[in-house]
Amino acid sequence: MKLPQIEISIKYKGTKKADLKTISSSNDIYTILKLLFNQDTIDWTEEVILICLSRANKVMGYYKVSVGGITGTVVDPKVIFTIALNCAGTTNIILAHNHPSGNLSASNEDNAITQKIKNAGEMLDIKLLDHLIVTSDGYYSYNDEGKI
Repeated sequence: MKLPQIEISIKYKGTKKADLKTISSSNDIYTILKLLFNQDTIDWTEEVILICLSRANKVMGYYKVSVGGITGTVVDPKVIFTIALNCAGTTNIILAHNHPSGNLSASNEDNAITQKIKNAGEMLDIKLLDHLIVTSDGYYSYNDEGKI
């Protein structure tokens, strides 16, 4: 009988493990996110980005979870945790999305999905460290506001 063997590995694609960026504040996250969000579309297309972190808060990688329209996009916790679990070594995550309107206030939907992802992560021992709402001019951090 033949059975498929599962292999798990981390490939840094041109980056040495020692060179991985360490996150220590929401400003560190925002600096990275300015590079990840498409600056040509940040003001008219909503995107969701997941950042996977090690136990030492080193960035293991990122994934664009979804791209939507002007007023919203899909945030599916199953997709988020599939990515996090497949990024070997992930113990912490950061979620980010932009508001094309330029409004940095969290909506009721933003609050609900943040809580849902936080709760799901607790069951998997993957901690949601922060959820940032970004615009081309600034950011809102759930962690900084004491909402995580």
